[in-house]
Amino acid sequence: MIIRIVRMTFHPTNVTAFKAIFEQSKQQIRHFEGCLHLELWQDSQQPHIIMTYSHWASEAHLAAYRQSELFQQTWAATKVLFAEKPLAFSSTKLDEIQA
Repeated sequence: MIIRIVRMTFHPTNVTAFKAIFEQSKQQIRHFEGCLHLELWQDSQQPHIIMTYSHWASEAHLAAYRQSELFQQTWAATKVLFAEKPLAFSSTKLDEIQA
């Protein structure tokens, strides 16, 4: 499983526009083959910084999504709203510590 975090910094006036884009596409993203989990996070101190947190069955599933028409359309609408270049991280879980 791949854990993907994408940190996006928006112009403050564009946050609402991004949230609308995400609202329109979130169910399609979540139900894309291989997407196991999807969350949207907002920085508590800097609300113009928003992150997506997702789980993918494999690197191949994530790559297929990134090549899809859904991603291409969503990303094209999103990237014009950025104030800075986004940061993306793909990771695998090594350990989870339970209480």
